[in-house]
Amino acid sequence: MGNQKADRFVQVGLAHHQAGRLDQANTAYQEALSENPEHPDALHLLGMLAHQVGNHELARDLINLALHANPHSPVFHCNLGTVAQSQGKLDEAITCFRKAIQINPANAVFHYNLGHALQRQGHLQAAIAAYRQALALAPNHIESLSNLGHCLLTLGETVPALESFRQAATLAPGLPEMHFNLGTAFGAQNKLDEAIASYRQAIALFPDYAQAHCNLGAALLAQGRHDEAIASYRQTITCSPGMAEAHYNLGIALQARDRLDEAIASYRRTLELQPDLVEGHCNLGNALRAQGRLDEAAACYRAALAIRPDYANAYSNLLFLTGYHATLAPQEYLAQACGWELACIPPDIRHAARQRTFTRTPLAGQRLKVGYVSGDFRKHAVSYFMEQLLTCHDRTRVELYAYSNNRTRDEVTERLHALFDHWTPISGMPDADVCQRIAADGIDVLIDLSAHSAHNRLGVFARRAAPVQATYLYFASTGLSEMDYWIGDATLAPPEMDGHFSEKVWRLPRTWLSYKTIAEAPLPAWRPAADGSIRLGCFNNLGKITPPTLRLWAKIMRALPESRLLLKNKDLADAGNRQRIFTELAAHGIGAERIELEPGSDWNNYMAQHDRVDIALDPIATHGGGTSTCDALWMGVPVIHLLGDHVGARFSASLLQSIGHDEWIAHSETEYLDKTIALARDVALRKQLRFTQRERMASSPLCDPHGLAHALEDAYADMFGRWLTSPSFSPTAD
Repeated sequence: MGNQKADRFVQVGLAHHQAGRLDQANTAYQEALSENPEHPDALHLLGMLAHQVGNHELARDLINLALHANPHSPVFHCNLGTVAQSQGKLDEAITCFRKAIQINPANAVFHYNLGHALQRQGHLQAAIAAYRQALALAPNHIESLSNLGHCLLTLGETVPALESFRQAATLAPGLPEMHFNLGTAFGAQNKLDEAIASYRQAIALFPDYAQAHCNLGAALLAQGRHDEAIASYRQTITCSPGMAEAHYNLGIALQARDRLDEAIASYRRTLELQPDLVEGHCNLGNALRAQGRLDEAAACYRAALAIRPDYANAYSNLLFLTGYHATLAPQEYLAQACGWELACIPPDIRHAARQRTFTRTPLAGQRLKVGYVSGDFRKHAVSYFMEQLLTCHDRTRVELYAYSNNRTRDEVTERLHALFDHWTPISGMPDADVCQRIAADGIDVLIDLSAHSAHNRLGVFARRAAPVQATYLYFASTGLSEMDYWIGDATLAPPEMDGHFSEKVWRLPRTWLSYKTIAEAPLPAWRPAADGSIRLGCFNNLGKITPPTLRLWAKIMRALPESRLLLKNKDLADAGNRQRIFTELAAHGIGAERIELEPGSDWNNYMAQHDRVDIALDPIATHGGGTSTCDALWMGVPVIHLLGDHVGARFSASLLQSIGHDEWIAHSETEYLDKTIALARDVALRKQLRFTQRERMASSPLCDPHGLAHALEDAYADMFGRWLTSPSFSPTAD
């Protein structure tokens, strides 16, 4: 009778329990135990009640007592595992779930619970096996489908992950999480339209779904829909004001729209919420650098490195800043650059790179396998110079491989893709895996096109991915011990500058790049100003226009009271940048009425605006013009350049020499001023130059991509030939 009475109390308690009346359930279970202190179901259910209210230790004790009374109950073992898992005791939980499965292998929930514990422990393959077993028993088990998708996605198996999430969303179309998961899988496959639609469906079901708004913003941002992304991130913040990720991503979107003050405010709010977010410090530094606030930017990069000393992006950003803006003497910069791999590449990997050997056969008429690694196979200055080169490479001499480190694809990406024999996306791929792919491709000469700029893969080069490694189209040394060569020319890096590089400087017998002549460019339509005014201009990146440059330009403008200054760059859309220029020039006596500041525009307008410039002034001391100098010269504009003591301050010198205008290269600030004034006074010369310069330039080495391709192919072959005679060469066995 006692057991029957206890059973009745258990049934009453279970009814209360299922209805959420926990106090009444507790009373009933206690009554059952007063009738039978060892009643296993009462002990078990009282334990689950304790677990439900957060008293996990009591729950464990009670369920263990239940198991002592009935050691063969799979449910008891399973729920003991659930309690252990809630305490973070995953090994114990896994043991319990496996015991439950041993007793009853046909219960899908037991397999699901085992999978969940294994997933939390990071044993994803074992978790996948458990979820698949659960689904074999219960094909419509939504939780197993969902978690299986997450495991597969983490392992990069995006196709089966997508299918798993799709099944879950079909079975539970009213659950916003299922559509969110589907969006994540679409995003991983770069199917952004589908991802956006899925996130919007999740939001339609749950309008305050903060993470869905945030992920929607990321997908929109990846499509370049910046204003929509900004709106999504702002909605995320409305739903979850303390979500640091949303403030951070909002900063990225605002910065993409050149709303730098707002971006900086977003990054600062991010760091208030999450002070140790190294990416937040890094991007704040990037926004400050875009405003010319170099010391503050450097402090941000150093703050990121103080948190994570091996954070390669922050270290590269600091090197880019110090090299691009010449804030350090060349030898100091080199010492800092050499520190990158010491900080960011583990000692065992550096040691393995030094020991690595390659087996190759001398070419003997075979094509040289050349790999280009870049994060900028898209609309970017690097591709601007690379496209013609790739078109002109002699395919009887070289076989071309691209390793693209950017998921963004645009019309330029599509054109470049077609110019390579082989194309491998490597964005998100670990450095070691990229090295394995390059080794499998049998690359002979590997060329870095990013160095310490964004989206670089220097970690691949530090691991010695190919027999010969060189960096090209960068303004300073990478500092890598495994980078063999820095490719330039004798003007950019004369022999007396060899000490600025950890690499061996390879000087091409001509200017180091080729400008893409553009038939679609408008013909020069310039005329001297009717009122005799002189229009000075610069369309360079605003970060190059530092206080020393503005000071010298103000001196020129004081010497030419009839002069005006036109600056044009996308960063001038930012009010803070405009004010900085006005304030700096005002301090040197130049009023705002003599200054015109224009933001970026479409390409046709940008090129046509050169007709409003009589003389282009190259920035001094820091990094001079590259693409912008070429564009100005193509539009017939003379460019005055001050030769500096580092590569970045000698770009325009190489370009000007290549078209036969050495006379526009100054060797001192006084000479820079004098040359500008003399050219301003010589209207007849400027008239003659304006309409003949394009033809002269078109027939120069600067516009000879075939000559550049031949010179680089010779260089690559010579580099490889030298390696063949080096101790690290291992010939193929007969």
